[in-house]
This record gives sequence, structure tokens and C-alpha cells, in this order.
Amino acid sequence: MARESESGLPIEPVYGPDALAGWDAGEKLGDPGVYPFTRGVYPSMYTGRPWTMRQYAGFGTATESNARYKQLIANGTMGLSVAFDLPTQMGHDSDAPISSGEVGKVGVAIDSIEDMRVLFGGIPLDKVSTSMTINAPAALLLLMYQLVGEEQGVAAGQLTGTIQNDVLKEYIARGTYIFPPKPSLRLIADIFKYCKAEIPKWNTISISGYHMAEAGASPAQEIAFTLADGIEYVRTAVAAGMDIDDFAPRLSFFFVSRTTILEEVAKFRAARRIWARVMREEFGAKNPKSQMLRFHTQTAGVQLTAQQPEVNLVRVAVQGLAAVLGGTQSLHTNSFDEAIALPTDKSARLALRTQQVLAYETDVTATVDPFAGSYVVEKLTDDVEAAALELMRKVEDLGGAVNAIEHGFQKSEIEQSAYRIQQQTDAGERVVVGVNRYKLDEEEPYEPLRVDPAIEAQQAERLAKLRVGRDQQAVDTALAALQEAAQGTANVLYPMKDALRARATVGEVCNALREVWGTYVPTDAF
Repeated sequence: MARESESGLPIEPVYGPDALAGWDAGEKLGDPGVYPFTRGVYPSMYTGRPWTMRQYAGFGTATESNARYKQLIANGTMGLSVAFDLPTQMGHDSDAPISSGEVGKVGVAIDSIEDMRVLFGGIPLDKVSTSMTINAPAALLLLMYQLVGEEQGVAAGQLTGTIQNDVLKEYIARGTYIFPPKPSLRLIADIFKYCKAEIPKWNTISISGYHMAEAGASPAQEIAFTLADGIEYVRTAVAAGMDIDDFAPRLSFFFVSRTTILEEVAKFRAARRIWARVMREEFGAKNPKSQMLRFHTQTAGVQLTAQQPEVNLVRVAVQGLAAVLGGTQSLHTNSFDEAIALPTDKSARLALRTQQVLAYETDVTATVDPFAGSYVVEKLTDDVEAAALELMRKVEDLGGAVNAIEHGFQKSEIEQSAYRIQQQTDAGERVVVGVNRYKLDEEEPYEPLRVDPAIEAQQAERLAKLRVGRDQQAVDTALAALQEAAQGTANVLYPMKDALRARATVGEVCNALREVWGTYVPTDAF
């Protein structure tokens, strides 16, 4: 009897050549590094060098997070990935009433250029690649990073990294939006233009399916809605007068990796193939780099359990292996204790060691695309692709990603998937080790890392000193220029940078834009 995949697709007990009857390997696969990039975006993949081992970290104050980054670098991480607290993600200062109780909790608190300076103190920005998980205020954090680089004597052309900058998925699955979709897309187009002119090696957006998956999206939904968002961003940039091959090579993606290895590998392969065809056939991209779907992967936080947390080490290793077999460009492996609290130094080190074992103790890096030609993987790739394309067609029928969001379509589809998964788990049809099977009578005690609640008062004190010590007239002038640009068509990043250099805070800059653009109020579900 056939089992179902995470996307509800059948998985047969045995596959043979008939599963690929009429299958054109040249059209479906090609060679690694060649259109349609099913087998990977680079010809040599990990046989040349391994993926970038990028660990996501950030908590409390900039000083505490800086210490964790230095520790990760000493342990061998190849790229930093910054987690910001909720007030920063929502464009609020730490001393704003709405920030109370959330400062430094799920990431680092960044209120101004002064915090950013501390966050990257002693870390040479011309030597590290930095990813920042920030969306609505992405432009602010990027500009502060550039300003810190300038202070270090690092030219903007030497800076490498990624801002997530994917606000559409916030409306769908996560909720850390600020502005309505139209001005948000305008801001993203301004970032594309600014980076092309000023920070050419920077990845201007990481179009994310990860958070949709965390909200319950199936693999097919994850890539369908993510690629639909990507199409919306490309259309926005083209409508703003940009040539497709001028910005598309700097687009990147962000996906989850679950414990279901076969379907995850198929998902990554299908996503590459769909994107390559869309970019070439719909948008006429001629540069092969514009057709490549390059992506970062994070192991599945939603699959971590607070029960028997050490078992998460096994889950993360399996999920990391799926990402590697699927051809990821960079990888973050979750710490085993993240379902309980912030990772400890030891658990963060073990998470990194997991990647190092995969890279240097297994043979999965010895050959490009180890699963190519597997009957089950190629059939699953076709099936996931077909399911994703059908969902993408429904989004198009509603007028594209933004209109579908306003109808509540993606959110409704993901909620139905999440409900199905929860029903299966509650019924015991979906086994979760330690939760609904193989449970312990009594859990072993575990001492988690906690954030000091005094951080909120410390950040408020820093902000008070900043406001007293800065040139307020310069701040006011810069914020007024920002609002003037926001009301017109000029690129808002240039006056925004001036405001941040004058030590305007994240909240002040975002509030200036709120006055012009307003804030987003979600509609009812589809």
C-alpha cells in the first residue's frame, strides 16, 4: 500500500523504469550547472568546496551577540546569520511601549548605528559573509551594515551577504510587516537599484519558504508560494525600469529541510527547474546566473521537540543531509535545545559540528548530485513540480501573489495543511518520537539559556544617551528628506542612509515612513 508524502502525494513501495516512461532526461535534468539546473546550479557543486556553513544567532544585547559570533567563527563557521528581536523586526525602538517584554528575546536588539557598531566590533566585514533575517526594515539594517563597513575602511564593493527582505511572506505566514504591499514592493525595488549601484556583491533578497513551512505549508506549497512571491518581486523590478539580467543574479531563496529526505531532495530539484523555466520563458533572462535558483537552507525548527530534546540532534543531522543531497548553497543547522530556549554555547557548537561531519566525514561531497537517476527521486520531483505548478496557476488566476494575499488564499491553504498535519499527529498516524510514541515517564531536567530581563532597561538607557548626544537638527533634516523621497519617486535609501549616519533610530526612521505610507491591516481569510 502506498504511503503519502508531506505534500499528500503517493509514494509507492517500489519504483522501476516504468515510473519514468516517456521521460526525457535531457529536458528534465541536463548537466549540473546547466539549464534547467535540476542537478545543481554549479558544475562541480561540493566536489570543489562545501556549502557555506552559516549559523543563525542573535540574542540580548549587541555585546552578547558579538561574543557568540566570535565563538562561532573560532569554531569554524563560514558565514554569520543575524537574528533580530521582534521590536527591531517591526521597526520599533527598545524603549517604545509596544516593545515591552520583547527586547532581546528572539534575537538581538538593534536600535541605531551604535548598536550595529558593537554587534560587528572586531569582525572584519571584508572577510565574512553576513546574512540578516530582516524584512520590513531590511533597508535600514543593510545601510547600518554598510556604514559600519565604511568605519572599518571596507569599501561597499567588498561587502558580501544577504538581507532576507521578503515582505510578501510576512503577509502570508509570519506577520512582521509594517507597510502595505504597494510601498513595501517600492522599497524592495529601491533596494535592488541601490545595491546594483552601491553594494554590487550583496544578495538583495532571500525569498523565503521557510516561514511558510514553519506555519504548516507542505513542500509543494512551500515552493509554489515562494516562487510566486519571487515572480511578483521580479515583475516589480522590471516595472520600475530595471533590466532582468541586471538584478536577477543577486536574487536568492530560503527553504526549510525536513526529516523526509526523499521528498525534500525532490522539492529542491523541482524548485530549481521551475524557476529556471520561469526566468527564461516568462522574463527572457539570458544570463544563466539569472536563471539559477540559489538557496540557503535551515533545518526544520517546527520539527524540534521539547520532549527528549537530545533526539533533535538526530533530526537535525537527517535534515542537514537532505539539504546537502538537495544541493543547497548554504546551511544553518538548528541547535537541539531550541524548542526549549535560546541555544547554549555547547548546543550551538554541536549544531555546527553536525555540518562539519556531513562535509568531511561522509562521502556525499565526493560526487555531484548523488540521487540523479533515482527512480523514486525523479518521479517525486515530477510530482512535486506538478503540484507546485498547479498552486502557482491558482495564484496567477487571482491576479498574482499580492492579489492572492489580499484574498487570503495562501494563508488559507497553509492553514488547511497545518490542520491536516496536526490531525495526523494527534491520531498517531504521523509518528513524532518522544511525543506520541516512545515517550518517557519523566523528562530529564535541562537548564536552558535565558535572556536577562534587565536588557530592556539597558537599551532604553543607551537610547536616552544617544538622543542627548546627537545633533537633533541633523536628524530632523534627514528624516524630512526621507519623507520627501517617500512621497515622490526618488530612491529612499540615500536619505535613509543620511538619517542613520546622523544617528536616527530604527523606530524614528520607520515612523517617518509610517506617516507617509501607512501600516498594513490584514484582510479576512479567503
